Amino acid sequence: MGHVVAAAVYSKGRKITDITLDEGMQWSKRPEHFVWIGLHDPGAEELTKLQRQFDLHELALEDALQRHTRPKLETFGDALFLVLYSPFKEHGELKFAETQLFAGSGYVISARYGDSAPYSQVRQRCEARPLLLEHGEDFVLYALLTFVIENYRPLMDDYYAELEEVEQHVLKRPLTHADVERIQGLRRDLLRLRRYIGPLAEICQELQRLDFPFIDKNMRPYFRDVAIHVNRLLEDLTALREMADHAIEIGLLLESSRQSVTQRKFAAWAAILAFPTAVAGIYGMNFENMPELTWQFGYFGVLGVIFSGCVGLYACFKHYGWL
Repeated sequence: MGHVVAAAVYSKGRKITDITLDEGMQWSKRPEHFVWIGLHDPGAEELTKLQRQFDLHELALEDALQRHTRPKLETFGDALFLVLYSPFKEHGELKFAETQLFAGSGYVISARYGDSAPYSQVRQRCEARPLLLEHGEDFVLYALLTFVIENYRPLMDDYYAELEEVEQHVLKRPLTHADVERIQGLRRDLLRLRRYIGPLAEICQELQRLDFPFIDKNMRPYFRDVAIHVNRLLEDLTALREMADHAIEIGLLLESSRQSVTQRKFAAWAAILAFPTAVAGIYGMNFENMPELTWQFGYFGVLGVIFSGCVGLYACFKHYGWL
């Protein structure tokens, strides 16, 4: 069962009084007044009561009772229905909390589901700026949108710091299976973030075009500002995904380079060992007429040739960086 976090009526940028849900309709009908109601995890009972109070469209109520997969904006007559998502981390796992917004002439209703950041900060900010709050419902809508988008920024900064750490780790040590799993997990989270941020740009553009009685033309630049912030988030997401891709590419290139160095060393030592093996193999044939077989210093002479050849090969490979 959900509960009412806050419900108040405002006029000319000032809070008039706190109200109950049953008082919402009569206050919203008063000229130059609007009602702002915040709910947490509301059920069908609370939403049905709000539908009767504010004459919400039945399709809007039906939509609100469902769980959605992406942000969306629906219009019903002179009212709109918004679905937004706020990201948060729980035990290291990225999750999203759904927020539903009903807005019309004389009312703004926010229904928050899950453990996202509460909107009490938004209410405090708005009440501290009476000149802007005087705009009414459209400014509250803008403030709620801005707050949702602000929740993405700290998360993006955390991912940026984590990817920088991964890059430094990959540069210093060979890429391990755990590193690949970590990078892939980051890439998966970034894709999920893009899935929820992308539609916000379209929503902001549509809010600039909508011709609703409660959306003042003077507020449209504010929605344009929100769209700019959303586009910046999308650009940062693209950069973060490229960082994740580059981390894997760098790791693979470095691993290939390390393997190449190892292979060159093996090849160099194999060539050095092949020289005495070849000489010993020739003299191991024991033919009667082989040179130096009867020479008193033949054994020591062959050892000297083997030593000189090995030293010469070692010096050559060392000069060319193979050892």
